[in-house]
Amino acid sequence: MKNRFVRQIVFPLIAAMIWGTAFVAQSRCAGLIPPFVFNALRSAIAVMVLVPVALVFDGAAQKRGEPRKSDRKALLVGGALMGVALSISANLQQAGIAEASVGKAGFITAFYVVLVPVLGIFLKKKAGVRIWVSVALAVAGLYLLCITAGESLLSSLRVSDIYLILCAVFYAVQILLIDHYAQNADGIWLSVVQFAVTAVLSGLLSLCFERVDWANVLRCVWPLLYVGVMSSGVAYTLQILAQKDSNPTVVTLLFSLESVFSVLAGAVLLGDRLTGREYLGCALMFSAVILAQIPLGRRSVEHPDQTP
Repeated sequence: MKNRFVRQIVFPLIAAMIWGTAFVAQSRCAGLIPPFVFNALRSAIAVMVLVPVALVFDGAAQKRGEPRKSDRKALLVGGALMGVALSISANLQQAGIAEASVGKAGFITAFYVVLVPVLGIFLKKKAGVRIWVSVALAVAGLYLLCITAGESLLSSLRVSDIYLILCAVFYAVQILLIDHYAQNADGIWLSVVQFAVTAVLSGLLSLCFERVDWANVLRCVWPLLYVGVMSSGVAYTLQILAQKDSNPTVVTLLFSLESVFSVLAGAVLLGDRLTGREYLGCALMFSAVILAQIPLGRRSVEHPDQTP
């Protein structure tokens, strides 16, 4: 019971706090390091941190006579697919955060929480009226966040906003992949494969489209280490461990608190301030996130194959 509480409650809260504050580190690097270079480096750091951790856990399990068995196919296929989804979403996010405030980027990214049950329809998971109301609230919130009052959609919508919305879509895809593959593969090794794929893909794209200024990389070494070790290495591993054999409704709701932490971190560390219109957009987005994750009865509508 205690282990279940730690995985379902403590792990997601820690991950949300790390992700929310990581927006500040990402913002500091956005103007100095191109997105592909940034994500190649942070993912490579994550792999270097996680491999020793996975080996230590393997060794400890073997000493107890409990080898950490894992479905190799689920590990490699799942990790690879998760890595592709994460590579797309992380690079879109980094490109978007270069032009958006930390708080705004955090709340637009939180749209993934609403999209998870919506995309789940394609996996034959039902979505009721409550989900569509959540989508409507989220769209209204995005409108207030992204569209300037008195201007048209085309004139107000920034490229960075589009990047962040697409980022949320691919984060939702990644979460659904974790929900599917984490049941049969070791969580830490799954995270290792995920970040190895992200590092390779981002590195190849960087070689094709970007130039590296190593002086700027050195200037960003501490933010890079934070996102590489904490946001990527620690938080994403906690995400996988939290989702394994857990109630996705509760877990995903707690993950959504990253948007709140991003606003707080942006205000405290960077002095960011949103307009009243943008704060209302944030409130609508957060309401949509909460509504999308409220369970109905004993079985979740979005996850009919799992019980709370």
